[in-house]
Amino acid sequence: MTANFRQPSLTADRPAAGRFSALQSSFDRQVLRGLSAEWENALWLLPESLRGSIKRPLFAIRDMPARLGCWSRNKREITLSRELASGHRWDDVKEVLLHEMAHQVAHEGLQATSEPDHGDGFRKACRLLRANPAASGTYRPLHERLRRQEELNDRDRIVARIHKLMALAESNNPNEAQAAMLKAHELISRHNVDLITKGLDQDYHSIFLGSPRLRHFREAYHLAHLLQDFYFVQGVWIQAWVLEKGRMGRVLEISGTRKNVRIADYIHAAICRYIEDAWAEYRRDRGLNRYRKTDFAVGIIEGFKATLKQASPIDIPGVGTHLPARIEDRALARYLTDRYPHVRSFSKRGPGHDARVLADGAESGRRLVIAKGITRRDGFKNKCLDYRNHADEENPSAKSGR
Repeated sequence: MTANFRQPSLTADRPAAGRFSALQSSFDRQVLRGLSAEWENALWLLPESLRGSIKRPLFAIRDMPARLGCWSRNKREITLSRELASGHRWDDVKEVLLHEMAHQVAHEGLQATSEPDHGDGFRKACRLLRANPAASGTYRPLHERLRRQEELNDRDRIVARIHKLMALAESNNPNEAQAAMLKAHELISRHNVDLITKGLDQDYHSIFLGSPRLRHFREAYHLAHLLQDFYFVQGVWIQAWVLEKGRMGRVLEISGTRKNVRIADYIHAAICRYIEDAWAEYRRDRGLNRYRKTDFAVGIIEGFKATLKQASPIDIPGVGTHLPARIEDRALARYLTDRYPHVRSFSKRGPGHDARVLADGAESGRRLVIAKGITRRDGFKNKCLDYRNHADEENPSAKSGR
């Protein structure tokens, strides 16, 4: 999470230490404004009878090496760690904010002042705010938890096979690389269909994909639907603070199992990077504007989607004969309903598109092969699907939630 504050009149004549201090203060102010806006948004999750008893607290950012955040009842202040605010993604920051807000709600709204810090009143406040009761102390932020490598249990051995196939997709032979990628997608589908149809208990997580923005172009919505259609996650466009703009915008939040959100995050990053590289090459000497980039990007996504539909046919009773399969995960649906009780669908019609640019993008998308190795070459190391195996603006319909 970075900010670029250009204030030459304030910093040009200052020593380096003074310029850094001014930039840090400006960054802190933007974060504090964001915390206040996110707090205000979360307040509407509370019942009306409870909402009136909760008043806006003070917000602070301080150096707290041993803590992510804290709520001070005496000061009426929510404090977040400077390391968290400056070194982690905004959904990590928001997760800790909601945890500390739950302490405030427990004390001021539910009057749970004589209970332990994480007592019944606090847990009730967490349920109302959709907050994580564990997001405090030495707790690892959300994305750090999702990235950390874990030993595989028997249920997860299939992930090691997927990992190996994604590595095979680095092959210089285009046919061999694409075959390996399609086989990996087939296994992803088979694995998830098996878990869903057996009704096995699974934990679900929600993360932001990309950064909050004031405006999202049409390709962002196409990419969101691709992830939903092929990677067993569900997406909702939610309000979130746009740090560099100092305003509330929107961001795509996906939900699913730990491994599925990791895979979807990886796929999202890889496709976005491919779009940027392919567009830079395509637009050279063509003089094309930003709207044509959207056409080209939508074409890439639709071309890649066509490739995924070529996955090997297999027979799954009650589901169909082709993978990637589409099957309802009712447990995930319940998780989302609890997280966002009021969700609406929306659709917008944007400007017309250039059919030729769209077709060229689709052709480029059909050549896209997503392999684990893409992360090692372009610096996306944290997106790698690494597991330790000790055994061996016209957009599709979108969803928006408060």
